[in-house]
Amino acid sequence: MLKKLSLGYINHFIYMRYTAEIVIKLPLEVFIKTLFNPDNMKHWQEDLTSFEHVSGTPGTIGNKMLLNYTIGKRKIALMETITYTNLPHEICLSYETKGMHNIQKNTFYTTAEKNTKWVSENEFMPISFLYRMMVLLMPGAFKKQSEKYLVAFKKFAENQTSIQNA
Repeated sequence: MLKKLSLGYINHFIYMRYTAEIVIKLPLEVFIKTLFNPDNMKHWQEDLTSFEHVSGTPGTIGNKMLLNYTIGKRKIALMETITYTNLPHEICLSYETKGMHNIQKNTFYTTAEKNTKWVSENEFMPISFLYRMMVLLMPGAFKKQSEKYLVAFKKFAENQTSIQNA
């Protein structure tokens, strides 16, 4: 599922990039409706505690949503912004939290079997010292979290298996 991982520096800033992908046994149109229904997030994002629409028109460039997570004992608030959209084939998002900037490019393909291949390209740019150390010392934690969400979404989308019932 994980395709590649790289760490590097840009203007003295550490960054991490990786790509993850998964095939969902749903046609593209059904996949998109399932993925972008905010009420479904609780079924596949285990650590999500709440979300709220902040501004913009849902599904359009500039739309902002506040996502609140509790991972272990840590509470994390992410501001998600749509930066580009060409749905049903592509959407780019940015995520801001104290100490970290994340860019995500999601591309969706129809396979020969009429399923959907989801390719997620992620770039993390830590700003705070803590996140810089996490990226350097524990890059696997970020990849593992992304893969966990992809697999959980697959289970929910294909079988209606919610993480709430696990």
